[in-house]
Amino acid sequence: MRLERVLQYAKTLLRDTIEIGDTVVDATAGNGHDTLFLAELVGDTGRVYAFDVQQQAVDATMNRLAEAGVQARCEVILDGHEQVANYVSKPIKAAVFNLGYLPGAAHDVITKPSTTVAALESLLQQLVVGGMIVLVIYYGHEGGKEERDRVLDYVASLPQKQVHVLRYEFINQQNDPPFVIALEKVKEFPK
Repeated sequence: MRLERVLQYAKTLLRDTIEIGDTVVDATAGNGHDTLFLAELVGDTGRVYAFDVQQQAVDATMNRLAEAGVQARCEVILDGHEQVANYVSKPIKAAVFNLGYLPGAAHDVITKPSTTVAALESLLQQLVVGGMIVLVIYYGHEGGKEERDRVLDYVASLPQKQVHVLRYEFINQQNDPPFVIALEKVKEFPK
């Protein structure tokens, strides 16, 4: 057995959670790699909602989906992930975040602690029992450590009877290596 790298492990968690026909969310569409991965997992009967605040990311994602022929099962939305409840009314099986900035674009447009936590709160309400939210946290940029700390504080405060929280990281790597936070909903929240 070999330890999976951070991105591989994030995909393993999603692959083990998502089934054909599920509704899922890519909270940070970026260049569309995760959106395409999710679209392949949900199949023709599933639905992927992908969010990004940058037109460049929406365009790149749409192009990637079109090249793969799976755009019909996806909705790519030019809006912040904190708005998920305004677009998705079905129960959600899984969601993925890649926190930080759009690779290949300006580094001054980054995910923000307040909108990320708001998105997590909303998604946890819509997530089905047995569903999973996976965050890959990149924090080696301006504002990254603030978001990392805010997200960690938030997920550490979640009630253990409703949500299992996992942190997966390599602790001997230098230069702010990314790590995974996985949230598995194990019980509905009290109404």
